Amino acid sequence: MKHFQLRSALLRAFLLLAILLAGVAVIPCDATISYEISLAKRSEHLFRVAVTVPDVHGELTLQMPAWNALYEIRDFSSRIQRVEASVESFPLSPEKIDKLTWRVRGEGSITVAYSIYWDSPGPFASQLNEEHAFINPAMVLMYSPDRRTEAVSLKLYDFPKDWHIASPIQFHTLLGPSEPVHQARVDSYDAATDSPIEIGTFKFFRINGVEPPVDVAIHGDGWKQADVENTLRKICKYEIELMGGAPFDHYLFIFHVGKAAQGAGGGMEHANSTAINIASEAQLAGVSAHEFFHLWNVKRIRPASLEPIDYTREQYSRALWFAEGVTSTYGRYAQLRSGLWSKQDFYADLAQQINELESRPAHRWQSAEQSSLDTWLDKYDYYNGPEFSVSYYTKGQVLGNLLDILIRDRTNNERSLDDVMRKMNEDFAKKGKTYRDSRDVQLTAEEVAGGPFEDFFRKYVASAEPLPYESVLAKTGLLLKQQEIVRAEPGFSMERDASGKSAVRSVIPGSSAERAGLLAGDEISNFNGENVPRRPEYWLRNKKPGDTLELRVLRNERPVEITFALGGKSESVFAIAEDPQASPKARAIRDGLLRGKPLAAVAGATTH
Repeated sequence: MKHFQLRSALLRAFLLLAILLAGVAVIPCDATISYEISLAKRSEHLFRVAVTVPDVHGELTLQMPAWNALYEIRDFSSRIQRVEASVESFPLSPEKIDKLTWRVRGEGSITVAYSIYWDSPGPFASQLNEEHAFINPAMVLMYSPDRRTEAVSLKLYDFPKDWHIASPIQFHTLLGPSEPVHQARVDSYDAATDSPIEIGTFKFFRINGVEPPVDVAIHGDGWKQADVENTLRKICKYEIELMGGAPFDHYLFIFHVGKAAQGAGGGMEHANSTAINIASEAQLAGVSAHEFFHLWNVKRIRPASLEPIDYTREQYSRALWFAEGVTSTYGRYAQLRSGLWSKQDFYADLAQQINELESRPAHRWQSAEQSSLDTWLDKYDYYNGPEFSVSYYTKGQVLGNLLDILIRDRTNNERSLDDVMRKMNEDFAKKGKTYRDSRDVQLTAEEVAGGPFEDFFRKYVASAEPLPYESVLAKTGLLLKQQEIVRAEPGFSMERDASGKSAVRSVIPGSSAERAGLLAGDEISNFNGENVPRRPEYWLRNKKPGDTLELRVLRNERPVEITFALGGKSESVFAIAEDPQASPKARAIRDGLLRGKPLAAVAGATTH
């Protein structure tokens, strides 16, 4: 602790000297709470953090968030070691109050130092190793509950000289006593938690042709800059134009690609950035289109049920079907309307979402709103089973498509869901207001369409009545057909326990998995050279019968490798096709849906 205090004092002295000599702008004095983060213990995966809080009168309370990024209570305090405290050079005795909270008694400027362990890949975690550091600040930094709105300063140091920083936060590099120190100011703790930080030897570039500026930082390999830039340019330009302008001055994509992703996929939206992990460049467009649209839907068009942020307990919302699901609707629209997808790609994806819903028995009783409320149960593996839940992403995406078609049908294609999104942006986001979950979505849709949507929201959003796929798709000249296909079948089922370990639950008699020697109870540690997928059914979508599956399992604490070919099973599934007998109105609505523009803007045009 004394070494840390001495180093901090030396750093402050050298920083002040460097500022005076170099004429660098001083971090404003209203940055009252200071965080210093050392990356020296990279091999041990330990961030060493010191938080200094000035003007303490009698008692300081610090907490660690219980959740962030995912709607799961994850108790980040379980990763903390060696909590120490001092005021100036005098040691204090921090007292732990509960699993998240420490209390320190003292006067003046109090420093609390601790180590926190992180070596988890993915946008929903943090990581420190010899290759790079990725920081989700809410998972690393304690906060004072009573002083969350105060400005803070961040200092990063103790990492290799060839490493750089990519973040929506602007860091200034200053000379330290032995190495550079990277310092930034943020308006509040909450603003810091919404600003991921990548540190390493990543590739960095700006996307040409997009304003305001959009930058890209990529850690990993297996990608081509020209292809990435072309894809992101199309997505960003389309979505910015759709919403009538960008809500940011500067935006940053952080990607972990290929081996750097370590099998942890997905993306996490932030106010002016996103962090995305993908196995290959082929997944880049879909995740990026979704996360970029979150700039509006979620980050600014925001449900009241998610405000103010409470880091200590669950925050229940009925609106995630709209916040996440309709964002998926627009992720697909962006790929289609920007030319990255053909209309056949769009039809196939929509049919896939319908098949996913209909294959889950829970769709008969779990509404979109209940699925939103129950998201806090996602961490339980059995809850993700088809008998227990449906995804508000999937159901919300399909509801977005159906609502869009109904608005277009009611207004002769003059208005659409696009107008709903833009109006919510004007009425709520730009005025700094939150919306009342599903209620304000319904009222906005009714105002745009000029008629009631009470039945739609009552039956299909608040309740779990069967969705009217066929009748609504018919309004846009599309047919929902059934066809027989052969899907890849692994030949076994598995379950994940509370610790995250996956084990074989059962093996289908006569399957190739059984013939290869797989047994119920085997603990699966590796899946085709990668982490075990959280939802194997999604992994299987990109596989076909006969593809090889290599499993590494633990059996009686001994490693066993098992290799076999995926089997196949025949299924009846939905497919979407254009109706050659569609009316002129239906064809016009279909054209509007595919292009995202009023009929007058595309009269006489054909869709690719």
